[in-house]
Amino acid sequence: MKKIKYGIIGAGTMAREHILNISLIDNAEVVTLSDPHEDSLNQCKEILKTKVSCFKSHQEMIKENIVDVYLISSPNFTHIGILKDVIKTKKHILVEKPLCTNTRDCLEIKKLTKDYPSVFWTAMEYRYMPPVSKFIKEIHNNTIGDLKTLTIREHRFPFLKKINDWNRFEKNTGGTLVEKCCHFFDLMRLIVGSNPISVYASGGQDVNHLDEEYNGKKPDIIDNAYVIVNFENGARSMLELCMFAENSDMQEELVAIGHKGKIETSVPSNDSGKIASNLRIGMRDGKTKIENIEVDKKIIEAGHHHGSTYYEHLAFLNAIKNNSVPEVSLSDGLIAVAVGEAAEKSIKLGRLINIEEIIN
Repeated sequence: MKKIKYGIIGAGTMAREHILNISLIDNAEVVTLSDPHEDSLNQCKEILKTKVSCFKSHQEMIKENIVDVYLISSPNFTHIGILKDVIKTKKHILVEKPLCTNTRDCLEIKKLTKDYPSVFWTAMEYRYMPPVSKFIKEIHNNTIGDLKTLTIREHRFPFLKKINDWNRFEKNTGGTLVEKCCHFFDLMRLIVGSNPISVYASGGQDVNHLDEEYNGKKPDIIDNAYVIVNFENGARSMLELCMFAENSDMQEELVAIGHKGKIETSVPSNDSGKIASNLRIGMRDGKTKIENIEVDKKIIEAGHHHGSTYYEHLAFLNAIKNNSVPEVSLSDGLIAVAVGEAAEKSIKLGRLINIEEIIN
Protein backbone atom coordinates (compact mmCIF):
# COMPACT_ATOMS: atom_id res chain seq x y z
CA MET A 1 0.00 0.00 0.00
CA LYS A 2 1.36 3.40 -0.94
CA LYS A 3 1.88 5.99 1.77
CA ILE A 4 -1.44 7.73 2.37
CA LYS A 5 -1.14 11.50 2.56
CA TYR A 6 -3.29 13.30 5.12
CA GLY A 7 -4.31 16.95 5.08
CA ILE A 8 -5.56 18.11 8.47
CA ILE A 9 -8.14 20.88 8.61
CA GLY A 10 -8.16 22.43 12.07
CA ALA A 11 -4.85 22.40 13.96
CA GLY A 12 -6.03 22.24 17.57
CA THR A 13 -5.66 19.71 20.37
CA MET A 14 -7.25 16.82 18.50
CA ALA A 15 -5.16 17.54 15.41
CA ARG A 16 -2.02 17.11 17.49
CA GLU A 17 -3.28 13.76 18.74
CA HIS A 18 -3.94 12.64 15.18
CA ILE A 19 -0.45 13.75 14.11
CA LEU A 20 1.21 11.78 16.91
CA ASN A 21 -0.74 8.64 16.07
CA ILE A 22 -0.30 8.89 12.30
CA SER A 23 3.44 9.19 12.92
CA LEU A 24 3.35 5.67 14.41
CA ILE A 25 1.99 4.20 11.17
CA ASP A 26 4.46 3.37 8.38
CA ASN A 27 2.12 3.80 5.44
CA ALA A 28 0.66 7.18 6.42
CA GLU A 29 1.90 10.75 6.76
CA VAL A 30 0.61 14.27 7.34
CA VAL A 31 1.66 16.53 4.46
CA THR A 32 -0.39 19.68 4.99
CA LEU A 33 -2.31 21.66 7.62
CA SER A 34 -4.85 24.44 7.54
CA ASP A 35 -5.98 26.72 10.34
CA PRO A 36 -6.60 30.47 10.55
CA HIS A 37 -4.59 30.69 13.78
CA GLU A 38 -0.81 30.81 13.44
CA ASP A 39 -0.16 29.58 16.99
CA SER A 40 -2.18 26.42 16.35
CA LEU A 41 -0.28 25.73 13.14
CA ASN A 42 3.05 26.26 14.90
CA GLN A 43 2.15 23.83 17.70
CA CYS A 44 1.35 21.15 15.14
CA LYS A 45 4.51 21.84 13.15
CA GLU A 46 6.60 21.40 16.31
CA ILE A 47 5.58 17.75 16.64
CA LEU A 48 5.86 16.89 12.94
CA LYS A 49 9.19 15.41 11.90
CA THR A 50 8.95 16.64 8.32
CA LYS A 51 8.12 19.94 6.70
CA VAL A 52 4.51 20.44 5.73
CA SER A 53 2.55 22.97 3.72
CA CYS A 54 0.44 25.29 5.87
CA PHE A 55 -2.62 27.26 4.84
CA LYS A 56 -4.91 29.75 6.49
CA SER A 57 -8.00 28.13 5.01
CA HIS A 58 -9.14 24.71 3.88
CA GLN A 59 -10.06 26.18 0.50
CA GLU A 60 -6.38 26.97 -0.14
CA MET A 61 -5.44 23.43 0.84
CA ILE A 62 -8.03 21.95 -1.49
CA LYS A 63 -6.70 23.98 -4.42
CA GLU A 64 -3.26 22.40 -4.01
CA ASN A 65 -4.73 18.88 -4.45
CA ILE A 66 -1.85 17.13 -2.66
CA VAL A 67 -3.68 14.77 -0.28
CA ASP A 68 -5.45 11.43 -0.29
CA VAL A 69 -7.36 12.11 2.93
CA TYR A 70 -8.96 15.20 4.40
CA LEU A 71 -9.07 14.93 8.18
CA ILE A 72 -11.45 17.49 9.68
CA SER A 73 -10.71 18.37 13.31
CA SER A 74 -11.91 21.96 13.32
CA PRO A 75 -14.54 23.39 15.73
CA ASN A 76 -17.89 21.61 15.55
CA PHE A 77 -19.82 24.50 14.04
CA THR A 78 -17.43 24.67 11.06
CA HIS A 79 -17.96 21.06 9.98
CA ILE A 80 -20.99 21.66 7.78
CA GLY A 81 -19.29 24.32 5.64
CA ILE A 82 -15.98 22.47 5.39
CA LEU A 83 -17.66 19.20 4.48
CA LYS A 84 -19.60 20.86 1.68
CA ASP A 85 -16.30 21.94 0.16
CA VAL A 86 -14.33 18.76 0.83
CA ILE A 87 -16.88 16.29 -0.54
CA LYS A 88 -16.56 17.97 -3.94
CA THR A 89 -13.01 16.60 -4.13
CA LYS A 90 -14.25 12.98 -3.87
CA LYS A 91 -11.23 12.23 -1.65
CA HIS A 92 -11.31 10.08 1.48
CA ILE A 93 -12.71 11.90 4.52
CA LEU A 94 -12.20 11.36 8.25
CA VAL A 95 -14.32 13.88 10.15
CA GLU A 96 -14.08 14.27 13.91
CA LYS A 97 -17.17 13.87 16.04
CA PRO A 98 -19.71 15.26 16.09
CA LEU A 99 -20.41 14.98 12.38
CA CYS A 100 -22.29 18.29 12.63
CA THR A 101 -23.84 20.22 15.51
CA ASN A 102 -27.39 19.19 14.64
CA THR A 103 -29.26 16.44 12.85
CA ARG A 104 -30.54 18.76 10.12
CA ASP A 105 -27.00 19.49 8.93
CA CYS A 106 -26.05 15.81 9.15
CA LEU A 107 -29.00 14.93 6.93
CA GLU A 108 -27.89 17.54 4.40
CA ILE A 109 -24.39 16.03 4.25
CA LYS A 110 -25.89 12.56 3.89
CA LYS A 111 -27.89 13.76 0.90
CA LEU A 112 -24.83 15.40 -0.68
CA THR A 113 -22.71 12.25 -0.28
CA LYS A 114 -25.11 9.75 -1.79
CA ASP A 115 -23.01 7.22 -3.73
CA TYR A 116 -19.80 8.84 -2.45
CA PRO A 117 -16.90 7.13 -4.27
CA SER A 118 -14.35 7.19 -1.43
CA VAL A 119 -14.26 6.34 2.27
CA PHE A 120 -16.32 8.72 4.42
CA TRP A 121 -15.58 7.94 8.07
CA THR A 122 -16.97 9.59 11.20
CA ALA A 123 -14.33 9.54 13.95
CA MET A 124 -15.79 7.64 16.89
CA GLU A 125 -12.57 6.48 18.50
CA TYR A 126 -14.15 5.16 21.70
CA ARG A 127 -15.06 2.02 19.74
CA TYR A 128 -11.34 1.34 19.39
CA MET A 129 -10.21 1.58 23.01
CA PRO A 130 -8.80 -1.93 23.58
CA PRO A 131 -10.87 -2.76 26.70
CA VAL A 132 -14.00 -1.42 25.00
CA SER A 133 -13.29 -3.38 21.80
CA LYS A 134 -12.94 -6.57 23.84
CA PHE A 135 -16.12 -5.72 25.78
CA ILE A 136 -18.03 -5.33 22.50
CA LYS A 137 -16.62 -8.56 21.08
CA GLU A 138 -17.70 -10.61 24.11
CA ILE A 139 -21.23 -9.19 23.96
CA HIS A 140 -21.53 -9.85 20.23
CA ASN A 141 -20.24 -13.38 20.80
CA ASN A 142 -23.28 -13.90 23.04
CA THR A 143 -21.08 -14.54 26.08
CA ILE A 144 -23.68 -13.04 28.44
CA GLY A 145 -26.70 -14.05 26.37
CA ASP A 146 -29.31 -11.60 25.13
CA LEU A 147 -28.28 -8.11 26.14
CA LYS A 148 -30.91 -6.39 28.25
CA THR A 149 -29.23 -3.38 29.89
CA LEU A 150 -26.12 -1.33 29.18
CA THR A 151 -24.70 1.39 31.43
CA ILE A 152 -21.89 3.77 30.53
CA ARG A 153 -20.42 6.10 33.13
CA GLU A 154 -17.96 8.90 32.43
CA HIS A 155 -16.49 10.88 35.33
CA ARG A 156 -13.98 13.38 33.97
CA PHE A 157 -12.57 16.88 33.88
CA PRO A 158 -14.38 19.98 32.52
CA PHE A 159 -14.12 21.04 28.91
CA LEU A 160 -10.65 22.28 27.97
CA LYS A 161 -9.98 25.83 26.85
CA LYS A 162 -10.31 26.27 23.08
CA ILE A 163 -9.51 29.04 20.60
CA ASN A 164 -11.95 31.92 21.13
CA ASP A 165 -13.69 29.78 23.78
CA TRP A 166 -15.98 28.37 21.12
CA ASN A 167 -16.75 25.24 23.17
CA ARG A 168 -18.44 27.19 25.96
CA PHE A 169 -21.65 27.65 24.01
CA GLU A 170 -24.30 25.24 22.80
CA LYS A 171 -24.76 27.02 19.46
CA ASN A 172 -21.14 26.20 18.59
CA THR A 173 -20.98 22.65 19.94
CA GLY A 174 -24.50 21.29 19.64
CA GLY A 175 -24.55 21.03 23.42
CA THR A 176 -22.57 18.78 25.75
CA LEU A 177 -24.68 15.71 24.94
CA VAL A 178 -23.91 16.17 21.23
CA GLU A 179 -20.31 17.43 21.51
CA LYS A 180 -19.05 15.04 24.18
CA CYS A 181 -21.55 12.23 24.35
CA CYS A 182 -22.19 11.32 20.72
CA HIS A 183 -19.29 8.88 21.33
CA PHE A 184 -21.35 7.04 23.92
CA PHE A 185 -24.58 7.05 21.95
CA ASP A 186 -22.64 5.55 19.05
CA LEU A 187 -21.26 2.89 21.40
CA MET A 188 -24.72 2.12 22.75
CA ARG A 189 -26.15 1.53 19.28
CA LEU A 190 -23.16 -0.57 18.21
CA ILE A 191 -23.23 -2.71 21.36
CA VAL A 192 -27.00 -3.17 21.51
CA GLY A 193 -27.21 -3.86 17.78
CA SER A 194 -30.43 -1.94 17.36
CA ASN A 195 -31.63 1.57 16.58
CA PRO A 196 -32.76 4.02 19.28
CA ILE A 197 -36.45 4.90 19.43
CA SER A 198 -36.71 7.30 22.38
CA VAL A 199 -34.60 9.29 24.83
CA TYR A 200 -35.21 10.71 28.27
CA ALA A 201 -32.61 12.89 30.00
CA SER A 202 -32.09 14.90 33.16
CA GLY A 203 -29.12 17.24 33.48
CA GLY A 204 -27.86 20.73 34.08
CA GLN A 205 -24.99 23.17 34.43
CA ASP A 206 -24.35 23.04 38.15
CA VAL A 207 -20.61 23.55 38.74
CA ASN A 208 -18.47 24.34 35.69
CA HIS A 209 -18.01 27.70 33.94
CA LEU A 210 -20.52 29.49 36.18
CA ASP A 211 -18.16 32.41 36.84
CA GLU A 212 -17.05 32.76 33.20
CA GLU A 213 -18.25 35.37 30.73
CA TYR A 214 -17.37 35.94 27.08
CA ASN A 215 -18.41 39.12 25.29
CA GLY A 216 -21.11 39.60 27.87
CA LYS A 217 -22.47 36.07 27.53
CA LYS A 218 -22.26 33.27 30.09
CA PRO A 219 -21.55 29.65 29.02
CA ASP A 220 -24.64 27.49 28.61
CA ILE A 221 -23.21 23.97 28.37
CA ILE A 222 -24.36 21.36 30.87
CA ASP A 223 -21.80 19.57 33.04
CA ASN A 224 -23.74 16.53 34.32
CA ALA A 225 -26.59 14.38 33.10
CA TYR A 226 -28.35 11.04 33.12
CA VAL A 227 -29.59 9.86 29.74
CA ILE A 228 -31.79 6.80 29.15
CA VAL A 229 -32.07 5.43 25.61
CA ASN A 230 -34.67 2.85 24.55
CA PHE A 231 -33.99 0.63 21.53
CA GLU A 232 -36.15 -1.13 18.96
CA ASN A 233 -35.13 -4.59 20.17
CA GLY A 234 -36.31 -3.88 23.73
CA ALA A 235 -32.88 -3.25 25.25
CA ARG A 236 -32.25 -0.07 27.20
CA SER A 237 -29.13 1.88 28.00
CA MET A 238 -28.12 4.66 30.37
CA LEU A 239 -25.34 7.23 30.32
CA GLU A 240 -24.13 8.85 33.53
CA LEU A 241 -21.98 11.91 32.84
CA CYS A 242 -20.18 14.12 35.34
CA MET A 243 -17.63 16.69 34.18
CA PHE A 244 -16.45 17.89 37.57
CA ALA A 245 -14.87 14.63 38.67
CA GLU A 246 -11.24 15.20 37.70
CA ASN A 247 -9.71 12.98 40.37
CA SER A 248 -11.15 9.71 39.08
CA ASP A 249 -9.11 6.57 38.72
CA MET A 250 -11.24 5.34 35.85
CA GLN A 251 -12.66 7.88 33.43
CA GLU A 252 -15.10 5.52 31.72
CA GLU A 253 -16.83 2.43 33.07
CA LEU A 254 -19.09 0.13 31.05
CA VAL A 255 -21.43 -2.56 32.33
CA ALA A 256 -23.64 -4.82 30.20
CA ILE A 257 -26.07 -7.43 31.52
CA GLY A 258 -27.64 -10.22 29.55
CA HIS A 259 -29.93 -13.05 30.54
CA LYS A 260 -26.92 -15.32 31.26
CA GLY A 261 -24.46 -12.94 32.93
CA LYS A 262 -22.72 -9.62 33.30
CA ILE A 263 -19.65 -8.08 31.70
CA GLU A 264 -17.85 -4.96 32.83
CA THR A 265 -14.72 -3.01 31.98
CA SER A 266 -13.21 0.44 32.46
CA VAL A 267 -10.83 2.91 30.85
CA PRO A 268 -8.16 4.60 33.01
CA SER A 269 -8.19 8.37 33.31
CA ASN A 270 -5.44 10.28 31.52
CA ASP A 271 -3.70 11.18 34.77
CA SER A 272 -3.81 7.74 36.39
CA GLY A 273 -0.64 6.54 34.67
CA LYS A 274 -2.26 3.18 33.98
CA ILE A 275 -1.82 1.36 30.68
CA ALA A 276 -4.10 -1.57 31.49
CA SER A 277 -7.58 -2.32 32.74
CA ASN A 278 -9.60 -5.41 33.58
CA LEU A 279 -12.47 -7.03 31.74
CA ARG A 280 -14.64 -9.03 34.14
CA ILE A 281 -17.28 -11.52 33.13
CA GLY A 282 -19.56 -12.81 35.89
CA MET A 283 -22.03 -15.52 34.93
CA ARG A 284 -25.24 -16.25 36.77
CA ASP A 285 -24.11 -19.86 37.28
CA GLY A 286 -21.23 -18.62 39.46
CA LYS A 287 -18.39 -18.76 36.92
CA THR A 288 -16.09 -15.72 36.73
CA LYS A 289 -13.43 -14.72 34.23
CA ILE A 290 -11.10 -11.74 34.58
CA GLU A 291 -8.81 -10.60 31.75
CA ASN A 292 -6.12 -7.92 31.95
CA ILE A 293 -6.02 -5.75 28.83
CA GLU A 294 -2.84 -3.73 28.36
CA VAL A 295 -2.02 -1.12 25.72
CA ASP A 296 1.47 -0.37 24.40
CA LYS A 297 2.86 2.60 26.31
CA LYS A 298 3.99 4.44 23.17
CA ILE A 299 0.44 4.26 21.82
CA ILE A 300 -0.98 5.51 25.14
CA GLU A 301 1.44 8.44 25.05
CA ALA A 302 0.30 9.47 21.56
CA GLY A 303 -3.03 10.81 22.79
CA HIS A 304 -5.70 11.15 25.42
CA HIS A 305 -8.04 8.37 24.36
CA HIS A 306 -6.31 5.22 25.65
CA GLY A 307 -4.80 4.23 22.30
CA SER A 308 -8.05 4.38 20.40
CA THR A 309 -7.01 7.05 17.89
CA TYR A 310 -4.14 4.84 16.70
CA TYR A 311 -6.35 1.78 16.24
CA GLU A 312 -9.02 3.82 14.51
CA HIS A 313 -6.48 5.07 11.95
CA LEU A 314 -5.43 1.48 11.27
CA ALA A 315 -9.05 0.55 10.59
CA PHE A 316 -9.58 3.65 8.46
CA LEU A 317 -6.48 2.95 6.36
CA ASN A 318 -7.56 -0.66 5.98
CA ALA A 319 -10.88 0.50 4.55
CA ILE A 320 -8.99 2.66 2.03
CA LYS A 321 -6.67 -0.21 1.11
CA ASN A 322 -9.50 -2.69 0.58
CA ASN A 323 -11.99 -0.18 -0.83
CA SER A 324 -14.43 -1.39 1.81
CA VAL A 325 -17.30 0.29 3.61
CA PRO A 326 -16.27 2.34 6.66
CA GLU A 327 -16.69 0.74 10.06
CA VAL A 328 -18.06 4.07 11.30
CA SER A 329 -20.23 5.56 8.59
CA LEU A 330 -21.82 8.93 8.03
CA SER A 331 -25.12 7.37 9.12
CA ASP A 332 -23.54 6.23 12.39
CA GLY A 333 -22.41 9.78 13.01
CA LEU A 334 -25.84 11.14 12.11
CA ILE A 335 -27.74 8.89 14.53
CA ALA A 336 -25.27 9.62 17.35
CA VAL A 337 -25.92 13.36 16.88
CA ALA A 338 -29.67 12.74 16.76
CA VAL A 339 -29.63 10.94 20.12
CA GLY A 340 -27.55 13.74 21.64
CA GLU A 341 -29.90 16.36 20.23
CA ALA A 342 -32.89 14.42 21.60
CA ALA A 343 -31.25 14.28 25.03
CA GLU A 344 -30.60 18.04 25.04
CA LYS A 345 -34.21 18.62 23.99
CA SER A 346 -35.48 16.24 26.68
CA ILE A 347 -33.70 18.25 29.39
CA LYS A 348 -35.13 21.52 28.09
CA LEU A 349 -38.70 20.23 27.75
CA GLY A 350 -38.73 17.81 30.68
CA ARG A 351 -40.20 14.93 28.70
CA LEU A 352 -39.31 11.84 26.70
CA ILE A 353 -38.29 12.56 23.10
CA ASN A 354 -39.01 10.13 20.29
CA ILE A 355 -36.17 9.92 17.80
CA GLU A 356 -38.61 10.41 14.95
CA GLU A 357 -39.12 13.95 16.30
CA ILE A 358 -35.44 14.61 15.55
CA ILE A 359 -34.95 12.61 12.34
CA ASN A 360 -37.83 13.53 10.07
